[in-house]
Amino acid sequence: MMRPLERATMSDIADEPPSVPPPSTRASSARGQHPPRRKRDVHGWVVLDKPVGMTSTHAVAVVKRLLQAKKAGHAGTLDPLASGLLPIALGEATKTVPFVMDGRKAYQFTVGWGSQTDTDDTEGSVTATSDARPDEAAIAAVLPRFSGDIMQVPPRFSAIKIAGERAYDLARGGEIVELEARPVRIDRLTLVSHTPDHSVFEAECGKGTYVRAIARDLGLAIGCFGHVSALRRTRVGPFTTGRAVTLEDLQRNEQSAAQPAASKGVAAVLPVEAALEELPSVAVSRPDAARLARGQGVLLRGRDAPLIDGPLSVTCQGRLVAVADMAGGEIVPRRVFNLSGGF
Repeated sequence: MMRPLERATMSDIADEPPSVPPPSTRASSARGQHPPRRKRDVHGWVVLDKPVGMTSTHAVAVVKRLLQAKKAGHAGTLDPLASGLLPIALGEATKTVPFVMDGRKAYQFTVGWGSQTDTDDTEGSVTATSDARPDEAAIAAVLPRFSGDIMQVPPRFSAIKIAGERAYDLARGGEIVELEARPVRIDRLTLVSHTPDHSVFEAECGKGTYVRAIARDLGLAIGCFGHVSALRRTRVGPFTTGRAVTLEDLQRNEQSAAQPAASKGVAAVLPVEAALEELPSVAVSRPDAARLARGQGVLLRGRDAPLIDGPLSVTCQGRLVAVADMAGGEIVPRRVFNLSGGF
């Protein structure tokens, strides 16, 4: 079953500081066996092109192991049956996860016509069928209903909580799950190709939008039923497919004998600030950077002070210092980064 595209939480982020090996490990090392590889500090983003059939949690674990990273988490679950972009934050980059998840997302997906399922994808049981099939004109006629700010009912098999329990747990237990419609934004929904039984679409949308629900509602609007039969994510916030790497790329890098262990995989890791490219940026002096690093606010004065209100990234001599909020010329740090060197 496809699981929904949900916000990551800090529980998605694994933090494993290095520890002294237990006696059994030291003994096995003494007998000539290889001890576990020591974790290292890796800070930045890996934009993984996740294959079909792998959970997001498993993908994070594999990347974390290949890069020997201490800390990793992902910016938004991608269903096992879906492929495409899964941005994985490493080290200090985990502090920027919300800024990626709040960004726009883009998908290419295929709708299978003529049947509706309880999961709104191919994993579920068929709940309704129709012999009718839409033509391109019928699809074009309903597409305007799925643009802009709309109300959308999430799939019953989703991670939304009802009285403290996940909707998919209740649905799997046989309970009738009724979810309320929520406001979402769809900036673009276009028909790419069409056959009698399947249509391929591209969508750009905001957070909280369920592609499975789009497919379901398209089928209902046309009167022939529909479900997602294939899904690929092509953009998450500032990250696009042009910056993606595959697990095979990372594995080849990890196995390369020409590279020292400390540098393996580094070429695939984007800097922490790559997640903040859609935010305005302000450069400050070293004394101001030191204040921000201590969690203190900084007031910018003078005619050259930037006129910015809202979130921004702060740098000093080309290095990322903090993500902050600015109002009335004052910068108040929201998240401070502990990268190499001090101010």
